[in-house]
Amino acid sequence: MDGSRRKKKRKRKKGARRSPRRRNSRQSADEDDSVMTECALEYVEGSPHRGRYIEVASPPCTAAEITSLSALPWNDFLHGLKAGDIEQVCIISAAEAASEEVQEARPKSAEPKSAREERFVSQSWESLHASGNPVYDIAREYANIFPEKIPAELPADRGVRHQIDLVPGSKYCVTR
Repeated sequence: MDGSRRKKKRKRKKGARRSPRRRNSRQSADEDDSVMTECALEYVEGSPHRGRYIEVASPPCTAAEITSLSALPWNDFLHGLKAGDIEQVCIISAAEAASEEVQEARPKSAEPKSAREERFVSQSWESLHASGNPVYDIAREYANIFPEKIPAELPADRGVRHQIDLVPGSKYCVTR
């Protein structure tokens, strides 16, 4: 050996994240205002506190800034999503461009209270009778069977298993 030491190249474990590089003074002078450098204290139980600088990106706030962002390739998006780097995905579209199908596919909890109340009123006995639906007479006859409030969970399992032997002596299959 000539006196120089060789550094062992460490392999990163799969899924391990790289620590961000420190920037030199030339890079920090050229950066735009959208990234701020903040000093943060790192606390790990059982070890001394460490101070370090982290970069905090301030997100775009206006529609013009958002639409001027560059596109993210789908494979980078999937990689970031799988790695946990992407926390939230938002789809931005013009209100006029949103189709009725998208509006109908929206979850019921997302609709305004007035729309929910309107839908509830449309499902009442009076509206069923007014619509001339032939089911009304039968449904009214068995009205005492329908609960006033729909239960939030399934009833308790009583351990009763019903089976029909299609082939005598065959075992039954329980599906839940």
